[in-house]
Amino acid sequence: MANLETAVEAYRRAEDAVARAQVDAQALVEAARQQRTQARERLAEAIVAAARGGARQVDLVKITGYTRETIRRILRAGGIEAD
Repeated sequence: MANLETAVEAYRRAEDAVARAQVDAQALVEAARQQRTQARERLAEAIVAAARGGARQVDLVKITGYTRETIRRILRAGGIEAD
């Protein structure tokens, strides 16, 4: 009977560990998503600054890997209209 109780306790601890790991993983994923959002915003600001500094759209596309339309969208949002 002691062996059964020990096994039950071990199982409950393992279940609790899984639950804690899931919560921790969700928190890590959320933190990573927030970092990605912040990095995307900084990149957009840098793209607008580079364009204001004279960078050509073709160069922005090449450096960032974004499509031309994405670059255009970012520039319009930053107050820069196409010529």
